[in-house]
Amino acid sequence: MLRAAAAAAARRAAVAAFSTSAARTETGLYGFDVLRTAKGFRRFVDEAIQRSDELVAHIAQLPPSAEIVRTMDEISNTVCSVIDSAELCRNTHPDREFAEEADKASMRIYEHLQYLNTNTTLYNAILKAESEGALLSEESQKAANNLRVDFEKGGIHLPKDKLERVNQLNLAIAHLGRKFNENVMNKPGFVDIYPASRIPRNIQHNFKPISRFKPRGVEEQSNAMNATRQKGIRIVTDSGSVSSALRWASDEEVRRQVYVVGNSEPRENIGVLDELIDARDEFAKTMGCRSYAEFAIRPNMAASADVVMSFLNDLSDTVRHKADEEFNTIKDFKRRVCNDKSADLEPWDEDYFIGMMKSSAHTVDPSVVASYFPLSQCIKGLNVLVESLFGATFHQVPMGDGESWHPNVIKLSLHHPDEGDLGFMYLDLYSRKGKYPGCAHFAIRGGRRLSGTNYQLPIIALVCNFSSSRGLTARLNHCDVETLFHEFGHALHSLLSRTEYQHFSGTRVALDVAETPSNLFEFYAWDYRVLRTFALDETTGDPIPEKLVKALNASRNMFPATDLQRQVFYSIMDLTLFGEHTSKPVDTISAVADLKRKHTSWNYVEGTHWHTRFSHLINYGAGYYSYLYARCFATTIWQEVCQDFAGDSVIKNSGGGIIPDISSLCKEVGL
Repeated sequence: MLRAAAAAAARRAAVAAFSTSAARTETGLYGFDVLRTAKGFRRFVDEAIQRSDELVAHIAQLPPSAEIVRTMDEISNTVCSVIDSAELCRNTHPDREFAEEADKASMRIYEHLQYLNTNTTLYNAILKAESEGALLSEESQKAANNLRVDFEKGGIHLPKDKLERVNQLNLAIAHLGRKFNENVMNKPGFVDIYPASRIPRNIQHNFKPISRFKPRGVEEQSNAMNATRQKGIRIVTDSGSVSSALRWASDEEVRRQVYVVGNSEPRENIGVLDELIDARDEFAKTMGCRSYAEFAIRPNMAASADVVMSFLNDLSDTVRHKADEEFNTIKDFKRRVCNDKSADLEPWDEDYFIGMMKSSAHTVDPSVVASYFPLSQCIKGLNVLVESLFGATFHQVPMGDGESWHPNVIKLSLHHPDEGDLGFMYLDLYSRKGKYPGCAHFAIRGGRRLSGTNYQLPIIALVCNFSSSRGLTARLNHCDVETLFHEFGHALHSLLSRTEYQHFSGTRVALDVAETPSNLFEFYAWDYRVLRTFALDETTGDPIPEKLVKALNASRNMFPATDLQRQVFYSIMDLTLFGEHTSKPVDTISAVADLKRKHTSWNYVEGTHWHTRFSHLINYGAGYYSYLYARCFATTIWQEVCQDFAGDSVIKNSGGGIIPDISSLCKEVGL
């Protein structure tokens, strides 16, 4: 009762920055009336299939015109509403029935999408509209081109037997991706540590207390009366818990165990990934490409896997010397601290000793920093920033009965005084059992022009996993603040974009530019001019000291090459696993181990396979490099465009594709 009351009070504090209005109406999940119950997902799919079939029949009667493109965009809007809603629900809804029905709906609508993607009536209609010059606006021409390319990516131009195989492979790939992510979420592994004193007291609340009977003597082991109860700690090795333990546990054996288990689960995903690589490879070759990487990258800015690999290898070579210097600096520090001149630096040492070095070089007490960043203030700060940049403000709006999926969820509208409401965003910011384990931006509905005066407003959800141990009064460490700003960058990309077609709404852009707004927004989380507007002392109301922000930035800049090298390695690993292979099956564990030895300064730990919980292999297959592209773009824009127009210096042509200019990134890293 008291905890519930405290949580309710905390929720009120967390949204105090927003004006509210009162009225509640009955509706369904995300405002869709059909989703008042979990089984509503069945009807949601049925209605989407019926509506899209009606629109297909309508297109068959149309002459070549822009109306074909608009109607096909409505089909996409109808189907995507189901796909996106189901994806959000199955990743976040605490009610198992809702999550399971969403999962079934996702598979059913995906099967229908495969039917639409191989529908010759639609394909021929878009071909005629393109070839007969019936499309007058540049956006309608681009939409038609993208739709045609999407059809051809689905294999519609292939002979019947190959098309059937492509459809089978697409469904298998979707199933394997879902299975991979479910294993990551449901089978994280754990480590039991005894005694509990081996874990620092300040982080024990993040883990589960356990106990066991410890015999007092060997000769008395059979007598339970002579045993004492020993307290311990169970560390469930999800990404957040692993990060916390590796950063704060002074006991090296504890760190080693957590690292090994945390990077060796779920074992089931070794086989799942093998199947996924084979399925994507066969799919790509059936489509006439050398590899899945070639297929995936062809429509992007980079245009080919060779262009990307060349970019990544050059960046790897550029960063190697400084990364090796940083590695040796950390190793020397460990040897001094441990008073062991021959101590090796292991991967489980990285976070712990880097944290110690940063703390000793710069007076940055994490608890002091966190005291300036209660969640309510961070959200308020983002609201102030958005208003200063775009003249728009977020307001909390009431949700109808049945619209929300958890008591902690709030709904905001983004409002502009001249333009009116620009879109809606749900915030689901706290960790809980069974929820998607990371931070992500989920689309629910894309924006599109309905008429000259009517626009379909976008709806999105911003999902994070901040610690809920203190309710919504939780304070964020600065890393979490940066993550929050990153995700808000995605959210604003979706909410502020205005397009004729939902096909281009928000983040529905070329993959290797999609992360640019989110990376750009991260810079604001480090800028004192921004932080002083909301990072206030809870007691005095004084803004965060500029000296502390400078210390944070100095700390951040201590080992930049190590972080950049890791991102290059991740990108090369992703590109390699889905690239050309001379022999099968691919031993992914050995391949990743070899790449780590070649492209990083750190050891590979035998028996580990961290890549089997790297969900970006599913969502960004052969596309993880886009984070580095975005970082280059965002850094150049921040350093140059925000001070002076950068002209053509943001991009370069290379081998028939486009790569970012890395000079600003190198400057940031100190290369």
